[in-house]
This record gives sequence, structure tokens and C-alpha cells, in this order.
Amino acid sequence: MSGFRLDLGPAKEPLGFIKVLEWIFSIFAFATCGGYSGKTSVIFNCHPDKNATVTGDFVYPFRLNKVSLGPLDPALKCNNTWNSPAYLVGDFSSSAQFFVAYAVLVFLYCIAAIILYLGYMHLYRGAGKLPMIDFIITVVVSFLWLVCTSAWAKALVDIKMSTGPKLINEIEPCVKQPGICQFNDIRHMGSLNVSVVVGFFNVILWAGNAWFVYKETHLHKPSSSASPNATSPSSP
Repeated sequence: MSGFRLDLGPAKEPLGFIKVLEWIFSIFAFATCGGYSGKTSVIFNCHPDKNATVTGDFVYPFRLNKVSLGPLDPALKCNNTWNSPAYLVGDFSSSAQFFVAYAVLVFLYCIAAIILYLGYMHLYRGAGKLPMIDFIITVVVSFLWLVCTSAWAKALVDIKMSTGPKLINEIEPCVKQPGICQFNDIRHMGSLNVSVVVGFFNVILWAGNAWFVYKETHLHKPSSSASPNATSPSSP
């Protein structure tokens, strides 16, 4: 009675179908953020007819304060204007790693839940505790999706500022000689924007799924359980 019984029926119901969607979008969440690599650069005008470009490459988990720009190649003969490396500003690894690690944990939980739905649904609906545990986990997961995605969205805004045009204000040679530096935007952060959108979509997906899990618990009272005497006309 307690063995594995494969039944694809729950996958056609909202309870199982939404869980598959949650599994898929958790993959999108950690893949679009964890696999990112980008770069930013600054054009340094040594002379009216000579320019030099310094580039900084940054990757997940976005410890920008360890990413250096420069120094310039001495062969450019820029009068040793930029003879020491400059570093980007900020360490956003905590928010990025929290988002990715949480997405991976949700991915693993979805696998376990799908196996439970497809192979042990007779136990799931036969015992009162499993649906209630599932409901509590679903509510907690949806809330944590909101927390980690909000933190990551704020970190992404700061990353864009630290690698954007304001970068020039953090480079000593550029500050000493205004106008000598020109920001060269070669960043591509489309996948990071997608990760934030997917994160907030997961919040909606899990919050909506909480209703279908709630219907499996003993707390839910369907309308069909109402007493028939309450609606039947009274006898004369």
C-alpha cells in the first residue's frame, strides 16, 4: 500500500502542473544569474590623436572591488598618467549567491515534490499531515522568493551604477583631469534582467500554487460539504 505507484494523472492537475512550471523557472533563475560574465571599459584620451582603452571583466558572484582597470600600457607613452590599477566599487556577492543558492534549493525541492505527486499521491491524499506540510513549505518558499529576488534586484541596480558612466568618478586619473576619460559602455546585462523578472514570476507562481495545495489540506471546506438542509425549502 505504501509502495511507489506511477500515476501521471496529477501532472494534468493544477497541483502537479504548476509544480513542473516551478521546477522549470527555478532553472531559469539560477542559470541566468550564475552563468553571467560581462565587462566594462573606459577610453583614456592620452593626446588629441591617441586614445587608450582599459577594460575590467566581472563575473558572478560580482565581487567588483576585486576587478581592476588598468594600468595603461607604458608603450602608449601617456606620461605615466595612469601608472597604477583602479578598482571597481562594491561587493554584491551576498545577494547574488543568496539568489542562486535559493533557486538551486527550490529546484531540488520541486524534484522531490514531483516524485511525491506522481508516485505517492495515494499516501499524500491518504494522510492528513503531508498536504499541510506541503502547504506550509509552499507559503514559506513564495515569501523567500520575494525576499531573495528583491535583494538581488537592488544589487543589480548597484552593479549597473558601479559599472556604468559613474565609474569615471571613481578613477583617480579621471578625477584629476576632468574630460580626459570617456566611458565606453560595452556591458550586456540582458540575462541579469531576465533573472530578476523570473524571480518575481516565481513569487506569483508559488503564491498562486499555495491555493491548490491548500485545497488538499483538512483546512479546506468545499462548498459541497454544506448541509443540504440549509438550502432545501421547509416543509409546510
